[in-house]
Amino acid sequence: MTIPAALDALDQVLGQRLSRSKPDLDQHAASETWFAAAPPDAVAYPQDTDEVSALMAICAQHDCPVIGWGAGTSLEGQAQAFSGGVVVDFRHMDKVLEINAEDMDVRVQPGITREALNTELRATGLFFPVDPGANASLGGMAMTRASGTTAVRYGTMRDNVLGMEVVLADGRVIRTGTRARKSSAGYDLTGLMVGSEGTLGLVTELTLRLQGQPEAITAAVCAFPDMGAAVGAVIEVIQTGLPMARIEFVDAAMARIFNAASGADMPETPHLMVEFHGSAGGVQEQAKAFGDIVRDHGATGFDWATRPEDRNRLWEMRHRAHWSTLASAPGKRALVTDICVPISALAQAVEETAADIAASPVTGPILGHVGDGNFHAILLFDPADAEELATVKDLSHRMATRALAMGGTCTGEHGIGVGKLGYMQAEHGEAWAVMGALKAALDPGNILNPGKLVPQGG
Repeated sequence: MTIPAALDALDQVLGQRLSRSKPDLDQHAASETWFAAAPPDAVAYPQDTDEVSALMAICAQHDCPVIGWGAGTSLEGQAQAFSGGVVVDFRHMDKVLEINAEDMDVRVQPGITREALNTELRATGLFFPVDPGANASLGGMAMTRASGTTAVRYGTMRDNVLGMEVVLADGRVIRTGTRARKSSAGYDLTGLMVGSEGTLGLVTELTLRLQGQPEAITAAVCAFPDMGAAVGAVIEVIQTGLPMARIEFVDAAMARIFNAASGADMPETPHLMVEFHGSAGGVQEQAKAFGDIVRDHGATGFDWATRPEDRNRLWEMRHRAHWSTLASAPGKRALVTDICVPISALAQAVEETAADIAASPVTGPILGHVGDGNFHAILLFDPADAEELATVKDLSHRMATRALAMGGTCTGEHGIGVGKLGYMQAEHGEAWAVMGALKAALDPGNILNPGKLVPQGG
């Protein structure tokens, strides 16, 4: 590995857009969650695909690690340079390249965020539906196969990326997929790249599926006497096939944090937060059906929000849950868990997780996108206390192994990075080795985001 030689060569291509300044390195060293800072040797700010291709060819020649960077909101250490090298920040590649309103798709660069894209789309009557909460970049969302609050209706990034332009480890540029809604032509390379966490290539363009803005939207929050009642209501609602756009769960601890952070007036009990999209008559019928079901499970205190400002306030509170939780415990850091189980196993998984946390010396509010069986615990610990860190790691481990035993996954949306590497063999068996073989075939020098996702050395 000759990182200094690679940086000298990159200077000739990027000039001042290759930074070695300490503030830039520090900015690209940190994680949103518990991992220690890991600064790269340099940060590159390319402006187009040709520059990314040239950068990759140089780094391949010098065995220099390359790590893609979007908005830096990943939670499992995916964007940190644990092996040094060059972080490629796509902030200057943030354009909407083509809107095809008739075909309901859009072509964008990877650095644009989901909020910026939806702002651009307002006049078209269309929107991009995947909403992970954070204002993440679309390239980063594709690389982690992100989902979020709306996945129960609109699917994850896997369902909404039609095609990509990708720069491979040797600098070659390929295009995957087409704008057609289906194809039987060869391997699904788009599906391979979505969720690859930058270990197979750097995405430089995405073609995304869009949705029509719903005629009417209504949202609500309601309280439950206990966690079992709330989760039982979710299971029945899902099994009846009620078409929800969002259905989110928060426990009593999270409701308490919402009250303190947002001035809400929620009873300190478990809650569901829901939203319906459709025609004016349709959402009314769906809301009534939802109310009838959940009242049978003890739901009370319905607070309906039909005005946009009220809905926005509700979902802003939910999206800020991570930061509000950290603000509730100054000096603490968080290990954010992320399991997903079959709906039939959801009640058991949530209740056993809650019992584990209650029996431990740490706090950890529970919340999640329970409409697709995905939930999180935000486990708080003192970064100076090795025993607390060990405790939250053990709680997270118990959650992951519980999910696998129930036929679920160790990560529903946050990805693997380095934080979940230890579960890949148990979840995938020999298929994990196949992932390593694909990595070795496309990146024989192991320079693309090394140490993440695939078997070490793969």
